[in-house]
Amino acid sequence: MTNTSYDVLVIGGGIHGAGVAQAAAARGYSVLVLEQNQIAAGTSSRSSKLIHGGLRYLETGQLALVKECLFAREMLLKNAPELVKRQAFYIPIYKNSKRSILKVWLGLTLYGWLGGYNKNKRFKRIPRQQWDKLDGLDTDNLKAVYQYWDAQTDDKALTTAVMNSAIDLGAKLCMPAIFLFAFRKDDHYAVEYLHQGKTIHCKAKTVINAAGPWVNEVLGRTQPVIPQIQTQLIQGTHIILDGCITQGVYYAEAPSDKRPVFVMPWQDKTLVGTTETIHTGHPSDTKPTVAERTYLLEALSYYFPKYRSSQTARINAAFSGLRVLPQTHGNFNKRARDTLLDVDDKKDPRFLTIYGGKLTAYRITAENALDHLQKNLPISSEKSDLRTLKLKPGPLKPH
Repeated sequence: MTNTSYDVLVIGGGIHGAGVAQAAAARGYSVLVLEQNQIAAGTSSRSSKLIHGGLRYLETGQLALVKECLFAREMLLKNAPELVKRQAFYIPIYKNSKRSILKVWLGLTLYGWLGGYNKNKRFKRIPRQQWDKLDGLDTDNLKAVYQYWDAQTDDKALTTAVMNSAIDLGAKLCMPAIFLFAFRKDDHYAVEYLHQGKTIHCKAKTVINAAGPWVNEVLGRTQPVIPQIQTQLIQGTHIILDGCITQGVYYAEAPSDKRPVFVMPWQDKTLVGTTETIHTGHPSDTKPTVAERTYLLEALSYYFPKYRSSQTARINAAFSGLRVLPQTHGNFNKRARDTLLDVDDKKDPRFLTIYGGKLTAYRITAENALDHLQKNLPISSEKSDLRTLKLKPGPLKPH
């Protein structure tokens, strides 16, 4: 691959890197992906495994983001039926809940309207006589339970499927490969990376930085220097326990601070998450803390009495991922979750960085990123329409 030229060079093999590679290859561009470890080795395999619109974002007025994610959810349900499954979600409302019955009803009404009403998007109130079927949910002081529909996935399997699709369309994947340096020339970037102990040089008309928590580290290896957006890394931890939740996903409030917490089925076990704590170390050093484990166990046992004994509340596994959020003051829960796309030169963009991003809306993010760089990409013939392109599960293909 020495002295090879590409239309699009992608740094990062998470869901956004895979999505950009797929979208660029589908448009007929030559693509190279550099991944330092394995596909979905970071946050893209450490999420809540949910494909959803973001119901809670309605409270902060992020209607456009919710509508975008709901549209993306429906596309994934249509194009990846073996990877993305529609799932029932339950919202229990207690006497001491932060959100009233009326507020939840209004939120679900707006959520359904933004997603376009049909039989799979309607919500309902669960009759009191059916509460005993809800996986042992505590009914003391329970006032109401609402059910609505979103979806669930295996995030690593989905990322792998998207990367396989990109490879099928002609993208090249180099892994493990360490990005070393990028220097802007008049009409391209000269790029250096390390692969199998050798420093390799190539040219790229455009570069997309999809390195997730490592985006600013990547920017630090470019010349001329590209200004960085000030961000914070927010750690989200999940725990896995024995005892399968069977009815669906429970969307509850943590008793200590009223943050949203999900209790959900995952591979015949119970998955609980997530937390939101500032991570100040290197992105590779993230790991669940004792405080986070305790916080999630308390939330689980608060709603499900069967987990109040030391025998049933034993954690089998825990994992942490990092979200990239703009650095602002105040409650994390109230921060905007829009994906930020930043370029090296607004008049003549050749290097684009993806800050943040949602698993659900990866395809929209990828196409928006390419649109930002369109003026510096060659005329090409589209190979495939992502709106109808199917995704299949399976191991990573040879690359």
